[in-house]
Amino acid sequence: MSTISNLEKFKEDLKKLISDGRKLDTAIKYECFPSEIENQLKVIHKTNYQEEIKKIPVFSNKYQMWYSEAKSLIKLLLPDRLADFVKLYEKPKTRKDLGYGNYVIEDYLQGVIVTRGSSSYNKETIVGKDAAIPQFEQQLNILKSVEVRFESSLFDIKQLVQADLFDSELDVAKELLKKNFFRAAGAIAGVVLEEHLKQVCENHCLTLTRTATISNCNDLLKQNDVIEVPQWRTIQFLGDLRNKCDHHTGTEPTKEQIDDLINGVDKLTKTLF
Repeated sequence: MSTISNLEKFKEDLKKLISDGRKLDTAIKYECFPSEIENQLKVIHKTNYQEEIKKIPVFSNKYQMWYSEAKSLIKLLLPDRLADFVKLYEKPKTRKDLGYGNYVIEDYLQGVIVTRGSSSYNKETIVGKDAAIPQFEQQLNILKSVEVRFESSLFDIKQLVQADLFDSELDVAKELLKKNFFRAAGAIAGVVLEEHLKQVCENHCLTLTRTATISNCNDLLKQNDVIEVPQWRTIQFLGDLRNKCDHHTGTEPTKEQIDDLINGVDKLTKTLF
């Protein structure tokens, strides 16, 4: 895979996420203001407006997957806006009162509303679910701003180039595995893992005080909450397999172990940034 094709893949992923985001934007507005959205669709689509209504997704069914994918892309390509993106979804831990200014998408998904009045007859809605609409619009705008990165001369393609190199090296490891050169295949995969973890530490401005080994990088990322315990254990396991390839301990690595190592490294390079 070339740098250009890798760049195009990011563009395609971004284009789809923005398209899906626009559908979710319509969905959340339809759930809050159905009459207004129906009237808008009647004007645009006239007699076919009912077919368009059927195409509107259920926001709660599609949002979480969209959020996870968008978050990963922003983390890689626009990391300085990641905290803003997440803040629009997650409930603030220090929040004491709930109002339109601090209502978040997580509140919407849980059906949270704020009312005043003791009975159903005089109950007044102070903060409704529509408070989440501007929050989602901001998330979508942050995602759209990633597009500018592709056209700007300031766009740093270092990690895209690195991703291509890792893909190429893992392809070599897979070929060696097919030819039963287990140790060599595992050693190459191990180098890719180590280099990627170094880059992840750099991305999060973490400085290693010891040699940049898989184990040391893994511990540093866990200590700084970049990864959680399950992912830390996975990396530890992959590091052990790499060590088995680099050092003669009396037992030879198996084909299955090297396959696990290569696939594990391949997944990490595409999900941990």
